[in-house]
Amino acid sequence: MKTINYILLSIACLATLSSCFGGHGAASGGEVTGVGGTSWAEPSPYGMVLVDRGSMKVGVSKADSAWNLAADNRGVSVDAFWMDETEITNGKYKQFVFWVRDSIIRERLADPAYGGNEDFKIEEDKEGNPITPHLNWNKAIPWKNPNEDEQRAIESVYRTNPITGVRELDDTQMNYRYEVYNHTEAAKRKNRLDPSRREYNTDKPLSNILPTISKDTAYVNDEGEIVRETITRPRESDYDFVNTYIVNIYPDTTAWINDFENAYNEPYVRLYFSHGGYSDYPVVGVSWEQANAFCAWRTQFLRRSLGKEGVYIEPYRLPTEAEWEFAARAGVTENQYPWEGDLTLSEDKGCFYANFKPQEGNYTKDGHVITSRVGTFAPNDFGLYDMAGNVSEWTSTAFTESVSKLTNDLNPEYRYDAAKEDPYRMKRKIVRGGSWKDVAHNIRSDLRMWEYQNEQRSYIGFRCVRSQIGFAKGQKSKK
Repeated sequence: MKTINYILLSIACLATLSSCFGGHGAASGGEVTGVGGTSWAEPSPYGMVLVDRGSMKVGVSKADSAWNLAADNRGVSVDAFWMDETEITNGKYKQFVFWVRDSIIRERLADPAYGGNEDFKIEEDKEGNPITPHLNWNKAIPWKNPNEDEQRAIESVYRTNPITGVRELDDTQMNYRYEVYNHTEAAKRKNRLDPSRREYNTDKPLSNILPTISKDTAYVNDEGEIVRETITRPRESDYDFVNTYIVNIYPDTTAWINDFENAYNEPYVRLYFSHGGYSDYPVVGVSWEQANAFCAWRTQFLRRSLGKEGVYIEPYRLPTEAEWEFAARAGVTENQYPWEGDLTLSEDKGCFYANFKPQEGNYTKDGHVITSRVGTFAPNDFGLYDMAGNVSEWTSTAFTESVSKLTNDLNPEYRYDAAKEDPYRMKRKIVRGGSWKDVAHNIRSDLRMWEYQNEQRSYIGFRCVRSQIGFAKGQKSKK
C-alpha cells in the first residue's frame, strides 16, 4: 500500500513540476506535439548556385561503336546541394596559398628564435587560463617597417632564385595540415565498440573481438619531409575515425611543360598562376589531394569567420560524380552536354558554347588558345558556367571499371581512400567535363574519365559543393 502511495505521489510531483516549468504535456492537453531542434540559419554560400534535389538517368544512353562506348545509363536521385557557379580561379586558390604563407609567418613571429612576440599566438583566455594555442589573426603582420627579427620571420618563407636572382615564395614550405572526421565509417555497425550493437541477429553469438579500423595520419620528420602513413589496428575510441593530412598545396606550374612534349609553354609556367592577368582563370596543376585540402581550408575559413567554432556546419567538398553529372546536364536525361542538342555551337549565330579544341591543331577557333576566363561562355539552365570544357574537374568519386555497379541509386558515391602502399591503379579518381585541349566528343557531360589522385595537370581544375540541409524560411530552390 505504501508503494502504491509513493508512486502516486511521485506522479503528482512530476505533473506539478511539468506545469511549473512549462512542460509540453500541460500546454497541449496531453497530446504529443513534437519538440523542435536547435539550429542556426546558414547563409547562402557566396558565388554558389543551389541545385535542387532531383532524379535523372546518368551515363551514356546510346552505344557508340566509333568511340567504343556501351550504353550503361541508370536512374539515380541526388539531394539538394550548393555548387560553385564557376571553377575555382587562380585568385581564389592564391588566397589559400597566402593564408598558409601567413600562418607560417605568424607561427615564426611567435617563436623565440624570431623574437617571440606572444601577440601572434594566443595561449590563454581573458582570465589567464591556459587554452589550446592558436594563431592570432587579428594581429597584423608587420609587412612595412619590421624590426630585424620580424624581417627574418617574413623572409624565411621566401627564397632567391639562384639563376634569375628573383625573390619568390618558397613553395616547398606551403604545407597545410588538416583533420577530417570520417562520419561514414564511424556510423557503420561493424565499427561499433559495443558487441550487442554490432550484431542484431540474436541467433549469432556476440564477439568481443574489437573491430579493426584503418586511418590516415601524417607528420613531418626530422628531415622536414612529409610522411604519410595508414594505420591499421583494433578500434579504441572515436578518434580512430579522425584522419590527419599534411599536403603541399602549391600548384605544379611546370605541368604546362610536362603535359606537352616539344611545345614552347614556358610563359605559362612563369605567369599563369602568378600574373594578375590570369586571376579570373581556372586554377590548374592542382591534384585531387590538393583540391580536398582547399575544401577543408574553405570550411575552416568560413567557420572562423562566422564565429561558429563549436557548431557543426556542412563542409565544402568535391562533388560526387552523380552530383556533378546531374548539375552539368541540368537534370535532363536527354542532354549529352550542359545545353540542349548535340551541337557545340549555335546554328544561327555560329558561336561556340564552350572552350574546347574545335579542330585538329586549331585551338583558337573558339576564341582561346588555352583556358578562358571563367564565365566567358553562357551558363546552363542551372546557372553553372563551364561545365563543359575550359578545364576538366575533379570529383570525390574513386574510379574502378565497375563503379556504376558498386554504387547505390540514392546519392551514389564510391569512396576509396588509397593508402600509400596501395597499388597505383587504386589511386584513380573520376574527372568530368573535358577541357580546353579536348575535342567536342570528350567534353560531353555523360562521359566518365579518370586521373591519378596525386597527378597535377594543366587541364584539370575543380569546383566545390556543399550539401543543403532543409530550406531556409522563404527560400525557394533554383529550378
